Amino acid sequence: MSLFKSASLVSAFTLASRITGYVRDVLMASIFGASAMTDAFNVAFRLPNLLRRLFAEGAFAQAFVPTLAATRAQHGDERTQIMLAQVATVLFWVLLLVSAAGVIAAPALVWLLASGLPSDGAEAATVMTRWMMPYIGLISFVSLAAGVLNTWGKFAVPAATPVLLNFAMIGALWLGVPYFERIGVQPIYALAAGVMLGGVAQLLMQLLTLKKIDMLPRIAWRPREIKAAWQHEDTQKIFKLMLPALLGVSVAQISLLINTQIASYLPSGSVSWLSYSDRLMEFPTALLGVALGVVLMPQLAAARVAGDQARYSHMIDWGLRLVLLFALPCAAALLVFTPALVATLYQYGKFSAADATQVCYSLMGYGVGLLGLVAIKVLAPAYFARQDMKTPVKIAIVVLIFTQILNYFLVPYMRHAALTLSISLGAILNASWLLLGLIRKGSYQPSPGWTKCITQIVLATLAMALLLWWAQAQVDWAALHALARLGSLLGVMLVAGGLYFAILALLGFPIRQLIRR
Repeated sequence: MSLFKSASLVSAFTLASRITGYVRDVLMASIFGASAMTDAFNVAFRLPNLLRRLFAEGAFAQAFVPTLAATRAQHGDERTQIMLAQVATVLFWVLLLVSAAGVIAAPALVWLLASGLPSDGAEAATVMTRWMMPYIGLISFVSLAAGVLNTWGKFAVPAATPVLLNFAMIGALWLGVPYFERIGVQPIYALAAGVMLGGVAQLLMQLLTLKKIDMLPRIAWRPREIKAAWQHEDTQKIFKLMLPALLGVSVAQISLLINTQIASYLPSGSVSWLSYSDRLMEFPTALLGVALGVVLMPQLAAARVAGDQARYSHMIDWGLRLVLLFALPCAAALLVFTPALVATLYQYGKFSAADATQVCYSLMGYGVGLLGLVAIKVLAPAYFARQDMKTPVKIAIVVLIFTQILNYFLVPYMRHAALTLSISLGAILNASWLLLGLIRKGSYQPSPGWTKCITQIVLATLAMALLLWWAQAQVDWAALHALARLGSLLGVMLVAGGLYFAILALLGFPIRQLIRR
């Protein structure tokens, strides 16, 4: 399967995940609005997610996938299966201890992340943190399985499993909330139960797929075997690679922790406003950036092992052109079409017009740096594939300091919107630095035609943005019926997308050639 088809497959399943996630968010917004209880859930859910990003999808994935791809390329499947069993054993026992520690230390963790929550919100966040902390173990093994399946070219299942989490949470909102209300339990707790059910479903689906390709790892239980797994050369190699990667991912998570802490001291609902804008920002970053990163990581690692520098550089160039082609118009839409998006997607039930306005502010902040946020998903794996973890870490530390300096000056004036704007400006700095580093080291040599490519995409994006700006002003989106809003939104976006690609075609942009490359 070609890289574009693989990326398209991942994007398609990611779109399904985002659509079901949108349904989940709309239900949550209409039932609970933006309140102290929704802030409590978002804080509690961020704690296992923070650890998941540290240990699983972050540092572990960055160290594990390139090592797995290199081991398979050099030694074959049998040796790779032995490596997988050793790594899975160590991961299982480490995560068991981390989850248990998180349950015990939940009150301190909630205070560390959001000490500004009111007392009832802090209490609810603590309870839900204890319920959801084991989710880190479930989803970390999902990440391990996804790394194996992606290396084997089985992209569909890892991309599809997040849909199961959304279905579980939708079921919790639809059935669990009324049930919890009847038995006198805080209804927001139903969401925490849904998260755990979704984690179990995701893991079972991944394990069944691993069994089909005969790569289901065996977890060692005896102390002697656990010790041997920890001392295994592959485990030690991944651990050594994880240390700098862990620092790099920690920097990003520290930034998230600081931002959540700041938001907890802002007006009630600020954490939720940021969470809703995060969801919309994740549409383009996941559909394009994550999809490209997932597909390119094992391919880049294999090219490095084979010594094929031309292929390595070519794949980076291809990925960056796709990023510009799709991310720039998405960024323009977030900047000029935000009120229509937020009103159509969220403004129902207890989610008020004032809430929608606040989400617009933070979402526009993301629009400023969307191109950088997506480009990092292609540029960072280029370093990880070379097992260069230190360079992205150094850049991330500087970016962390930069974003917090911006927060210091901007939050008093822009409140929660300053937090997304600082992230965007930091992402632009991060992506630019990563790109220049690859060019200076000679790892990436831009192919000819970039000036023409940029000019064509910018002109088409400007025309599309003007159309969206005009359409935004013609309709009172919040006054429309829900189906009318959704139909109008889809119609405008289809026309805008058609205009964008039509202008690219008139300007001679080689879309087919780019896809075939």
